[in-house]
Amino acid sequence: MATFRVSSEADVVEVVRAARDSRRTLEIVGHGTKRGFGRPVQCDDVLDLSGLSGIVSYESDEMIITARAATPVAEIEAALAEKNQRLGFEPADWGPLFGAPPNSATIGGVLSADANGSAAVRYGRCRDHLLGFRSVNGFGEAYKGGGKVVKNVTGFDLPKLFCGAMGTLGPLTEVTLRIFPKGSASEVFAVRADRRHGLALLRSIWMSPLEATGLACTAETAFIRLEGEAESLKEKIAMLRALVAPNLVLDDDGDFFRRISSGKMFEDSTPDVWRVVLPPSLAADCSRLDNRWVSDWAGGLHWLNATPGLAAEDLQRWLAHKDGRFTLVRASEATRRLGQIFPAEAPVRAELTRRVKAAFDPLRLFNPGRMWEGV
Repeated sequence: MATFRVSSEADVVEVVRAARDSRRTLEIVGHGTKRGFGRPVQCDDVLDLSGLSGIVSYESDEMIITARAATPVAEIEAALAEKNQRLGFEPADWGPLFGAPPNSATIGGVLSADANGSAAVRYGRCRDHLLGFRSVNGFGEAYKGGGKVVKNVTGFDLPKLFCGAMGTLGPLTEVTLRIFPKGSASEVFAVRADRRHGLALLRSIWMSPLEATGLACTAETAFIRLEGEAESLKEKIAMLRALVAPNLVLDDDGDFFRRISSGKMFEDSTPDVWRVVLPPSLAADCSRLDNRWVSDWAGGLHWLNATPGLAAEDLQRWLAHKDGRFTLVRASEATRRLGQIFPAEAPVRAELTRRVKAAFDPLRLFNPGRMWEGV
């Protein structure tokens, strides 16, 4: 097995063309923080993109930033913070779940894994913020998709296709993201409530004008994060107190929502850790599936440390009646190899997935089998 370390898009093209000629598969790696996510891949060689790093352009007035795919998320967030701006989907740092150092994830890896944080409840997921990208396809051709404006209806919306594709469509080399203003102040509040009442409260706040950037729930407590400039934040807090008083208390854990979105509470738990997405109105039913859980996105997202014996088939059968989906984020090597990591697709959709894969990567060079067999 050879490792090809690249520092430019031209280098990537050269490596992919050589792999195509020799029919050798490539595992695509940035900083490797999420190599334990998805099905194990048995590739002939490694394409190391860690040299593709750095911010290409930052147009703060236009609210867009362009960076090479292996740029650390921490570097991008630091640059944005200087201008009081942010990435709306609040990239989640899943690396520590797999033993990687915290704050070492790359922007390309976050997008490829669809790793969205708590603020997605307010601003939307990464697929709503990836405006454009550059990549190399399985023919060894560099190309671009999308652009640098929010309203881009030219051709297919390829950026959305690449979010969560786990590198199976090819290596990202550059990405352009929409950014948002960041409030100068932030407060986290807690309300003591059981799961059902806590989730109902979060849904009511989600539908209110408060524009909360964090709505999470544990077994006994609901958490609300509000952000804004001093005066506007003061008004939001007054509205929140009127809505939930007298049970509202200020929580001094400023890092609480970062820890939720990263799955930090499960770092030292048993291997199987699931993420379940389902309509918030059905969130309370999720407690029947597990012993240990935390809910985010006003009940639209749940982290589960499942009870022994919970199989993907059981979870998918339960979710099929609730319009929900799951991902087995972390599991033992044996489970990853033999189990179902991503939800099974219906035959028609599975065929469409195979055709999309073939269009971008006809020889199945990139991360073959990372999501499903044959993809």
